[in-house]
Amino acid sequence: MIKFPGDFKFGFSTVGTQHEMGTPGSEFTSDWYLWLHDPENIASGLVSGDLPEHGPGYWDLYKQDHSIARDLGLDAAWITIEWARIFPKPTFDVKVKVDEDGKGNITGVEVDEKAIEELRGLANLAALNHYREILSDWKARGGFLIINLFHWAMPTWLHDPIAVRKHGPDRAPSGWLDRRAVIEFAKFAAFIAHELGDLADMWYTMNEPGVVITEGYLYVKSGFPPGYLDLNSMNIAAKHLIEAHARAYDAIKAYSKKPIGLVYSFADYQPLTPNDEPAVEEARALDYSFLDAPVRGELMGAVRDDLKGRLDWIGVNYYTRAVLRRRQDTGRVAVSVVGGFGYSCEPGGVSGDKRPCSDFGWEIYPEGMYNVLMRLHERYRMPMYVTENGIADEHDRWRSWFLVSHLYQVHRAMQAGADIRGYFHWNLTDNLEWAAGYRMRFGLVYVDYSTKRRYLRPSALVMREIARQKAIPDYLEHYTNPPKLG
Repeated sequence: MIKFPGDFKFGFSTVGTQHEMGTPGSEFTSDWYLWLHDPENIASGLVSGDLPEHGPGYWDLYKQDHSIARDLGLDAAWITIEWARIFPKPTFDVKVKVDEDGKGNITGVEVDEKAIEELRGLANLAALNHYREILSDWKARGGFLIINLFHWAMPTWLHDPIAVRKHGPDRAPSGWLDRRAVIEFAKFAAFIAHELGDLADMWYTMNEPGVVITEGYLYVKSGFPPGYLDLNSMNIAAKHLIEAHARAYDAIKAYSKKPIGLVYSFADYQPLTPNDEPAVEEARALDYSFLDAPVRGELMGAVRDDLKGRLDWIGVNYYTRAVLRRRQDTGRVAVSVVGGFGYSCEPGGVSGDKRPCSDFGWEIYPEGMYNVLMRLHERYRMPMYVTENGIADEHDRWRSWFLVSHLYQVHRAMQAGADIRGYFHWNLTDNLEWAAGYRMRFGLVYVDYSTKRRYLRPSALVMREIARQKAIPDYLEHYTNPPKLG
């Protein structure tokens, strides 16, 4: 038996665009809502045509999902409070104290009680109260609660991705390209900490900011808003997201003393040959920049005290590896992803290493979990949670192997000294996989979207055995190494 500590958390997660909608009256508008409804995006195949209002309906069916989660032994949840749902109207006119340095950096945002009251006048209080009901229900079941404040969706008054793509960011609400987004996010963070902080066991400010910048401004065929190809914009958005985390950290701490983290998606980067190691270093540098800033204050070659020391724990999202090749472009190292491995395989196929791949074409590579966790441990020496890890597997062919083999690698990292305190499987239920729609099914629980009924997949019972016992029992240890094919 492979045992985890008694206080190790096993959990699930929810995101508004992906989980909440699906029942009458559960809809809300955000930049992602506009993006997924855009006729040109749908006609071109940039997005699937699946709409968020046809989702699993967590907004009204949360009690059912919480009951299932607890039955499966899950004792923790990270639940996203949707910025666009709470503030459908602009908050620009709420005055707060903003500090800046001589370089145009936003170094402080103070949201006092007067500002909180003004924000209350603009907030959707019905939505706020409903979130309180959702969070309270989970807490009443003995659940550990992490509140997340940003998982990609923004209010449309701050980001209209269709207008950005058509007219440019200087003539449309431009999201993270607008430095005001830093200030408005701090207001939102302060307001939620003030209103819901009594329920939070921990916080995290944002999920996968690196995905927001790379998919939005570099890999524009990915189906992510705003689909505006511009490297300078990518760098501006990165800077503003890092500042937004720091300012939100301060804003939360003014009203809550609970630990605050940041969640990032890490691949296990590997060179195709030893000569390709510079490509790996380049890729890791981007990932580490989002943690080096709040830990060490390092950003774009400078050290900023207003960023430093603003992280209490690290959230690690891991799905697979990426094999990289070095490409020399105009004197600098550029990164090229090698097909047939990691994220770049055939859906439902076999990788170049004879490993099974998910419905998404993602190679099952559990060893990468250990590698990522150990590198982060050696670099930062901070508490970590695995905040996302899962597989698109409609027929549940590989999920049990995936689950056990990755948890085994988490345990290995813990035995090697890494401070890992929980594992959140992505996901409890099937949900909207952003631009890919509903065909990518990540749930331990199958959702019939036409009826909203939930059905346990066999892998859910494997999860239950592990979560209830806080261990991988002997009779599941044969799953620790996923099979190779051929």
